[in-house]
Amino acid sequence: MAEYYDPKTYPTQWNYLQPGTVVDDYIIEREIAHGGFSSVYLARHRITQVQVAIKEYLPRKLAHRTWNNDIVPNSDESQKSFVHGRSLFVEEAKFLAKLKHQNIVQVVNFFSANLTVYLVMDYAYGVTLDKLLIAKKVKISDQWFIDIFGALLKGLRVVHKHKVLHLDIKPANLMICPGNELLILDFGAIQPFPLSKNKQKPQVLSKGFSPIEQYSATGVLGPYSDIYAVGVSMRTCLDLKVSPQATDRKGDNDFPLAQTAYAGKYNSKLLAIIDWAMEVAPENRPQTVDELEEALLALS
Repeated sequence: MAEYYDPKTYPTQWNYLQPGTVVDDYIIEREIAHGGFSSVYLARHRITQVQVAIKEYLPRKLAHRTWNNDIVPNSDESQKSFVHGRSLFVEEAKFLAKLKHQNIVQVVNFFSANLTVYLVMDYAYGVTLDKLLIAKKVKISDQWFIDIFGALLKGLRVVHKHKVLHLDIKPANLMICPGNELLILDFGAIQPFPLSKNKQKPQVLSKGFSPIEQYSATGVLGPYSDIYAVGVSMRTCLDLKVSPQATDRKGDNDFPLAQTAYAGKYNSKLLAIIDWAMEVAPENRPQTVDELEEALLALS
């Protein structure tokens, strides 16, 4: 068996590419975000000097960075999962490269280096919605909901037209740019629909935002699955905290409807739309983006 390093013994800074590191045609400036499967860096093209965001595939439970920046599996056992995840990362890049919409982060390049893969995106100046909510820098109003979530639905419609589900809609993946423009980020959980019978559904869950059918191996996913996450994202803007998980909400009457909790504070029809999108049973929600968008635009 090959000898592997224990990533727990690595200095913290080894988890990230250091400023000044050259990867392909790009110079890393700083790390700007990270998650369990990847890191995102602000970088600059060596020739054009144009700033970009670069997403690096690095699943920290499966692999680690070596002294020369190669990304290698932690063990023989993690090798298969690491390679599979890397291929899915490439599929994400190929899919995003085909999408052209003002409300979807734009991929301009992807390449292999350091035994892993990188996705190059336009660098957008903005702040993710979750950070704005935590800092209480969002002035919530009926019109704000219409503008922000109307833009989200426009981008999501394009995703669904390609017969793909996002499956990770949440404030942390929604960037608010100057002028209240919105960008949908992080397509790492995308999945085609309808899912072929011989393909296993991946277990990708975001606590509180994932619909009940996403928890079950036999649950049937569809556009209504993303719509549930949209509804929870809207409710999070009101509560300033994440709603209980769909599995906990089933049969639980302790979680009040938005129509009850915020009666008189917001348009009653808007609150009804949020409750509708958040219905636990898939068949009780709007079934398409068009259906939800039509109801939202009727408020303006």
